[in-house]
Amino acid sequence: MSFPWAYCIIFFVVYQHFCFTAAISSNVYIVYMGEKPYDAPELAENSHHELLSDILGGKKAAMEAILYSYTRGFSGFSAVLTPSQARIVAGLPGVVRVVPNRIFNLHTTRSWDFLQFNPQLSNGILLKGQSGAGSIIGVLDSGIWPESESFKDDGMEDVPSRWKGICQEGEEFNHSNCNRKIIGARWYIKGYEAEFGKLITSDGTEFLSPRDATGHGTHTSSTVAGAWIENANVLGLGQGLARGGAPSAWLAVYKVCWATGGCSSADILAAFDDAIFDGVDVISMSLGSLPPLSTYVDDTVSIGSFHAMAKGISVVCSGGNNGPYSETVVNTAPWVITVAASTIDRAFPIIITLGNNQTFVGQALYMSEDLDKFYPIVYGEDIMSTDAYEDDARSCIADSLNATLARGKVLLCFESRLQRFPVNAARTVKNIQGIGLVFAKFRTKEVSLCLDVPCAQVDLTIGTSLLTYIGSTSNPVVKFNLPKTAVGRQISPNVALFSSRGPSSLSPNVLKPDIAAPGVDILAAWSAATRAQPSGAVENHLNPFKFKFASGTSMACPHISAIVSLLKVIHPTWSPAAIKSALVTTASLTDEYGQAAVAEGAPHKQADPFDYGGGHVDPNKAVNPGLVYDLDVKDHARFLCAMGYNATAISLLTRTNAPCRGTANFLANFNLPSITIPQLKNCMTVSRTVTNVGPDISIYTAMIQSPPGTDVVVKPPILTFSSDVKKLKFKVTFCSLLRVQGTYSFGNLLWDDGSHVVRIPLIVRSIVEEYYH
Repeated sequence: MSFPWAYCIIFFVVYQHFCFTAAISSNVYIVYMGEKPYDAPELAENSHHELLSDILGGKKAAMEAILYSYTRGFSGFSAVLTPSQARIVAGLPGVVRVVPNRIFNLHTTRSWDFLQFNPQLSNGILLKGQSGAGSIIGVLDSGIWPESESFKDDGMEDVPSRWKGICQEGEEFNHSNCNRKIIGARWYIKGYEAEFGKLITSDGTEFLSPRDATGHGTHTSSTVAGAWIENANVLGLGQGLARGGAPSAWLAVYKVCWATGGCSSADILAAFDDAIFDGVDVISMSLGSLPPLSTYVDDTVSIGSFHAMAKGISVVCSGGNNGPYSETVVNTAPWVITVAASTIDRAFPIIITLGNNQTFVGQALYMSEDLDKFYPIVYGEDIMSTDAYEDDARSCIADSLNATLARGKVLLCFESRLQRFPVNAARTVKNIQGIGLVFAKFRTKEVSLCLDVPCAQVDLTIGTSLLTYIGSTSNPVVKFNLPKTAVGRQISPNVALFSSRGPSSLSPNVLKPDIAAPGVDILAAWSAATRAQPSGAVENHLNPFKFKFASGTSMACPHISAIVSLLKVIHPTWSPAAIKSALVTTASLTDEYGQAAVAEGAPHKQADPFDYGGGHVDPNKAVNPGLVYDLDVKDHARFLCAMGYNATAISLLTRTNAPCRGTANFLANFNLPSITIPQLKNCMTVSRTVTNVGPDISIYTAMIQSPPGTDVVVKPPILTFSSDVKKLKFKVTFCSLLRVQGTYSFGNLLWDDGSHVVRIPLIVRSIVEEYYH
């Protein structure tokens, strides 16, 4: 998720964009000459040489200076020139434009309704799961703001006798801050301070206690198990009923992350250790590291979650915010549920009106009524400060703009690699006394809340139209109306732009992420602490907003954690693997109109398993999946063996003897609710075992949607279950039809009994063996 302060906590990693423009001190210029004057490329090239030879003193010098001649689609060339030479060329007949070279590098008021969490739905997960009553959800995060209405304990059951946790006191936090909703709270800082030294809290940026200074932990906790709050909103937007997915579940808070420096592995592992002992049923973790991934035996999240899984505790983790690039997904251990972020059907449209009466629709979460009249608008690059880079000015990076020329104006700024978020540009605009911002960025449904100055967010096409208008008049002006909340006006779910993608760089045979859930513009409770005021009693530094919109896989994770909590209430004997299987095999691949789901990117594309795993979560269907693909601790131990880890270490990890016996071809036959073959050379047969959790007498028939370029056969094609036959094994043979090196292709295997459709993704990459020799 994105934060309004510059020093983002390490696990709130914001997404990077596909390319960026880096300003450099370059001697290379592009001479654009418009439509090609000749059909023959040679003639066009000669004309370029002749044009430049008069400047450089000869054809030889011109030929040496020119890097490329553009002669096929249009006319022009790039060449090494001095600034003075470039100015001369710009004045020559036939030259349209001379531009310096640049370097481009490649790189919850609504969400639960959107998921059809209806307490009146007789077969729905919320009613069947008793709203999570009896379940304890442990949240490893940045703490909690206990005074939030989301954590009131009205109607909550008493703390269960099986609970072994404590309410650990600290700064601005005592026993009274725990109740029948927050039944446990701990905080961990030893590992952090060993790395960074003693944490000083006198500046009001933190609390040495479970109290949340950043808001992140409060947001995730209220999303997973917050109480019902009427008329929740931010500045009147998104108004409605705020609630957690499991509002009757108990919360146990483990503060492992600190506003000034992230989360220590040592502290995280200590929290895992306590949570397992305390008696949580689900662990929700909206945190993670950056690629490259540590091995499973080196990663504390993998280690802690393995032990939790072994105790029957489901662990749900965010998949990371480094999309849309491939191989960026994190928290990829097969025993955790890794969550991607998707959009919901709510938007916040705003009308932008120009002086020529053109109107455009953007989005905004805050706009001043004062801006409902015309104000001058200026492009950031046009008011660049002395010695600033053009790239910095066009994206309104701090200290790149002339304050005198910006004062009292609305600024148009464009996203760049170094300036990805409107909130940062808005701060720049405020500092130079601008009064508003239009921020043009890659097309996405995510909207940022700017509080420094009002800001409207548009896509690059609209941004370019505004730029054209600014250049076409001597007095460009703009005005805005107030944003509205529009539900059901945009197609969803889409996979969010920032959501990290697979495949897993550590174990490509394991499909990651597992599932997608709402993670864009999620409204939930927030910390009331404000970082801008000095320290003191809590009541002396309160934030006026009790709720906040936030985006990230951090927000998607607690949605799945709540659903898992409900499933565990409904199916208390199911293993963590069975619960994950139920989520994956019942997930949706379409949007609300039945169209194939889309993944935001450059460009947007049809979503595939590397974007959303099994698909977008369908909680009500997950209650009754029909069949599950189950795994136990020994299976996961054998997985580690097959990955090549030390057998002795695995024995110590699992406390099992000879865990690595019989692991040949285990990775291919690992009983996951997906089949991923990263290297299909000719033909390959894999096996899976399904457990019937539906009616005793059930007959399932296989249906295959083969990945393109692959022939797929299932044997047996019919599975017959009875009161005596609960588990059945089947084999799937994949044969490549390609004789060239292939890319990943995607299909599905479905088992249908007339009332259940149990679907798993098929992911195949065909390779040519000779290619590697």
